[in-house]
Amino acid sequence: MIGFVVLGVLVILFVWVAATYNRLVRLQVRAEAAWRDIDTLLRKRADLIPNLVETVKGYAGHEREVFEKVAEARSASLRAGTPREQGEADNFLQETLKSLFAVVENYPELKANQNFLELQQSLEELETEIARSRRYYNAVVRDLNTKIQVFPSNLIANLFGIRERDFYTLPSEEMQEPPEVSFTR
Repeated sequence: MIGFVVLGVLVILFVWVAATYNRLVRLQVRAEAAWRDIDTLLRKRADLIPNLVETVKGYAGHEREVFEKVAEARSASLRAGTPREQGEADNFLQETLKSLFAVVENYPELKANQNFLELQQSLEELETEIARSRRYYNAVVRDLNTKIQVFPSNLIANLFGIRERDFYTLPSEEMQEPPEVSFTR
């Protein structure tokens, strides 16, 4: 009789460990998928930037320093591997894009160019989607990190080496919202 009780307790313990482990793994997979979605959007944005720069160059070719900084910021964004590195790279990229958009303000004919307007619209949509994806990723990471920290699931996380993930944060408060890239006044 005692053997059945011990066996029952062991089965219940095994089922609990397996269920907790599976929940943690599902959260890890969701976090990784959310990060890959952000990475895809960031690459789309990086691919859009050279077209934007070339369009502006056609009107303001003498602004070489601005174009070089944008190219450098784009490269830094593509090299970033972790959410923390990406946040820092995004901050640098946003600052350089502000410089580029300041150049655009001096060229009314550029602001009316159809190609430029389409690029502007695409950039606005991508920035909104990146912000949305960043919020989703951070929500998944919050759930995963909470699960890893609370008892008794923290025992299972430690047993199987499941670690917390970094949040995707931007260095400054003003960077928390997508930049406004509208040139119509």
